[in-house]
Amino acid sequence: MQPQFPIFIPTLRRFDTRLTIKALQRMNIEEWYAVVEPQEYKAYASVIPRQRIIVLDLHYKSVYETCDDLGTTKSTGSGPARNFIWDTAIKMGYSWHWIMDDNIRWFARYNNNLKHEILSGAGFRFMEDFCLRYENIGMAGPSYAMFVKRKQKQAPLIFNTRIYSCNLIRNDIPYRWRGRYNEDTILSLDMLADGWCTVEFNTFLQDKMTTQSMKGGNTDEIYAEGTYSKSQMLVDLYPQYARLAHKFGRIHHHVDYRPFRKNILKRKAGVEIPTEPNEYGMKLCRVR
Repeated sequence: MQPQFPIFIPTLRRFDTRLTIKALQRMNIEEWYAVVEPQEYKAYASVIPRQRIIVLDLHYKSVYETCDDLGTTKSTGSGPARNFIWDTAIKMGYSWHWIMDDNIRWFARYNNNLKHEILSGAGFRFMEDFCLRYENIGMAGPSYAMFVKRKQKQAPLIFNTRIYSCNLIRNDIPYRWRGRYNEDTILSLDMLADGWCTVEFNTFLQDKMTTQSMKGGNTDEIYAEGTYSKSQMLVDLYPQYARLAHKFGRIHHHVDYRPFRKNILKRKAGVEIPTEPNEYGMKLCRVR
């Protein structure tokens, strides 16, 4: 079982760890691409197939909307690579694309309050098929495994909230990534404020390393001074929804997503929802 749409992983200084890439390889995913900066091409090419590497066009850094006045005096973060990926997916002829952080250890199915690692693309295909039933979903993705507790009741889906770290994005919507920090939350709010819907799946999960816990990526540059600037930018852009808070032992942001409950899914004409469950070929089994 393969996803319908390509998977892109913007990655920086993590050719030695490659957590997300290794997870996709264990799942036998065929169409994935590591998007790297030119100076790191050789390092990545020494550990992954060259046909799976796309080199970032650095022009995207110079035109990126950072949402502050620091320009290029500080790292722009992963936003430019994300916009490059969006345009690349369109040029490749796809109507949607996946974009994933480079520090995801595994993907799981959550069933009967237990988390089981998925070793195929069935979870991605399931989420794609769900989104394609509706005409106004802009973005979707799996929840963080750390947020879905085994001894708590969980809804299978959460509508109209932020989508983090593993994003399935519709290509023809009129948005792009922006912001030096918190670009995932900003993009989610850009969509939701205009009436689009987002879907976070608890039925499928991602196990991502926590912020600042892993070297490379944005950890060394963007978050070296802490998370205050990251959170304050979001409050400055969306003060009607966001405020500063102290969570997870650090300054963080808190966003009120309740105003977006009014965004209702619109099913495409002629789409019928199957009445029988579809396991997408998944079987629960013990592996070494």
